Amino acid sequence: MSMVDVSGKPDVIREAIAEGFIKLSNNTLEVLKKNDRNVEKGNVYETARIAGILAAKRTRELLPHCHPVRVSKVSVELFIENDGVRARCYVKAVDRTGVEMDALTGVTIALLTVRDMVKKLEKDERGLYPNVEITGVKVVEKIKRTQ
Repeated sequence: MSMVDVSGKPDVIREAIAEGFIKLSNNTLEVLKKNDRNVEKGNVYETARIAGILAAKRTRELLPHCHPVRVSKVSVELFIENDGVRARCYVKAVDRTGVEMDALTGVTIALLTVRDMVKKLEKDERGLYPNVEITGVKVVEKIKRTQ
């Protein structure tokens, strides 16, 4: 078992966008629409953005076969869509290998952060979260181009 050898590959501009969705209850969505700072733990979107950015930059520490990539930009967007919140993570680097895993890691951690921030609003009488579901985490765009 070993990492893939990318030493023979040239440095090129690499970009990836990943997105995912977290389904939430109508009550939670109403709170977020009014002001996401009304949640007891604080600002949901800003906390999720920061968590996603940090996670994308630390992908190599979380996934054993991922190469350390010289990330030059990470951004995370979150917005209410239908019955939940959509998250999108963009990662850019100039390196020998792609940044898809970094974008996937960023978006997944952003969604998990939303879940953590709103779990008090989502908990039912049994202590479960029947309305919360994270779905559709995928790479939606991948770009590779010479400098």
